[in-house]
Amino acid sequence: MIGAFRDLGRRGLFMFDPETAHGMSIAALRSGLVPACRITNDARLRRTVAGLDFANPLGMAAGYDKNAEVPEALLKLGFGFTEIGTVTPKPQSGNPRPRIFRLVDDEGVINRLGFNNEGHDAAFRRLQPIRGKGIIGVNIGANKDSTDRIADYVAGIRRFYSVACYFTANISSPNTPGLRDLQARESLSALLSAVLAARNEEAAKAGKKIPVFLKIAPDLTEEGMDDIAAEVLEHALDGLIVSNTTLARDGLRDQVQAKETGGLSGKPLFEKSTTVLAKMRRRVGAALPIIGVGGVSSAETALEKIKAGADLVQLYSCMVYEGPGLPGRIVSGLSKLLDRERVGSIRELRDSRLDHWADRNV
Repeated sequence: MIGAFRDLGRRGLFMFDPETAHGMSIAALRSGLVPACRITNDARLRRTVAGLDFANPLGMAAGYDKNAEVPEALLKLGFGFTEIGTVTPKPQSGNPRPRIFRLVDDEGVINRLGFNNEGHDAAFRRLQPIRGKGIIGVNIGANKDSTDRIADYVAGIRRFYSVACYFTANISSPNTPGLRDLQARESLSALLSAVLAARNEEAAKAGKKIPVFLKIAPDLTEEGMDDIAAEVLEHALDGLIVSNTTLARDGLRDQVQAKETGGLSGKPLFEKSTTVLAKMRRRVGAALPIIGVGGVSSAETALEKIKAGADLVQLYSCMVYEGPGLPGRIVSGLSKLLDRERVGSIRELRDSRLDHWADRNV
């Protein structure tokens, strides 16, 4: 049934502009029109990462469910976790439309949304009644017009502390001017110090410590990766998410849409993001959790991220082309790959192709 939904749904949704189609997919999930996916619970896929127990290593990345409208529905598609946001303290409309572009021949997407969202309060109201119903992360960011961006991230920690299973500080979107400057070492040090201090204060009050991840861009130099790794380790961050969208346009077939400004995601991002993932794994060592994102479109690409150094993986853009059955197919496919690899846990395969990816040029 989900296969038929994929084929019919793609043809139908592609008749609309990408942002309208996105809204329609959210409405379909919210209404229950999209059927849940029944997958076999495979103990070999279970992972404990940053103190959280994941039924499987596949998650929905931030960007799809910006306003926490459908986290439960997404989990029912087979995801082991989902991440809402990016949310900013104040509502903001983002950049002018059109701002999402399909690169159909490449199975990629370019977006320049600019953190459009309804703000902290709206997302909090939706998350509060469903806390504890699955692993739901909260991706926090800064308003475009903020005079103190670090304070915006701190506000996100404090506002969502009672409902978040983990936090992601997103400093890697290319669509908010100057945001990626927070990846520079001095700025990053100030951000991590403030965010983790706020987390520790909230933890002392709540009696529980919520993990904080940092989401970075794939468009980093070797020196930039060195600086980020050093600050992450110095501040004892809970983990990294590698990576956000890229500004690169290498090797694309669709040279018309490729001229649009914004971040590129989907299949064209796979190699670049996986290379940066492996390079960061080599820099931060074996213990730090890493979530790999970018171009995950199958069980094989999900497992390759893990072999390159990821503990967990996320996807989003490839669902535009593969439909809502993709997470279920990936999770089932991972079980079959583990049969072939003859391992008792997917954890055993992490880093098994680290050198292959880490030795590549970005």
